[in-house]
Amino acid sequence: MTTDAEETTLTVDELAARAGVTVRTVRFYASRGLLPPPVIGPRRVGHYGSGHVARLALIEELQHQGMTLAAIERYLRQLPPGLTPHDLAIHRAVVASWAPDAVEELARPELERRAGRPLTAEDIDRLAAMNVVTAGDDGTFRVDSGLLRLGVRLLDVPLSHETILAAREVLMEHSRAAARELSRLLRGEVAERAARDVKSLSAHMHPLVVQALLTAFQRSLREELGEWLTASGTGSGTD
Repeated sequence: MTTDAEETTLTVDELAARAGVTVRTVRFYASRGLLPPPVIGPRRVGHYGSGHVARLALIEELQHQGMTLAAIERYLRQLPPGLTPHDLAIHRAVVASWAPDAVEELARPELERRAGRPLTAEDIDRLAAMNVVTAGDDGTFRVDSGLLRLGVRLLDVPLSHETILAAREVLMEHSRAAARELSRLLRGEVAERAARDVKSLSAHMHPLVVQALLTAFQRSLREELGEWLTASGTGSGTD
């Protein structure tokens, strides 16, 4: 199990670079209570961890939804205490699901700022293969903003490119099947209702359905991996 000490390894400059924001922005968010305080180490240097990175990603997503700073503060205050980086990532995924597909045209420096890291030619090729970016003839990139952070994280996953693409196809196939079945159930429920009621129900159900799917998938994957580790004799018996 990863300890807090092992996770709190980023300086404020490294945190800002990882999140794709400025140090001034990090300090501003901290002053407003949007970020928890760092762990103070030797020489009074603050150290940040993956939870800070995940929270900054959530704040960025809320901003993309057009929320004001005051609204973001209210949203974050309503979150239960002690959320893990994984929990925050789920919240961000649910928030992102509310928005329509967003494709932006970005220059290379802005793409790297959004990614929070320099991108090599190989990185760009892998992101393009995952349909995250498309290179234009003028040196700009068409970027799927909703997939960019996920795609960047996948660059560091120790799996072959072919395995990642195959996993993506599996997820897309089964998510489409689930969406078709859920859509069929909802159509049957609202068939006799007025169009305004249907739109209202859809707006309320969308984030709830996404959260339910994420939770169900998370639990199923944990069970499958647990069974695999137990069968292979590599399970440690701890989280």
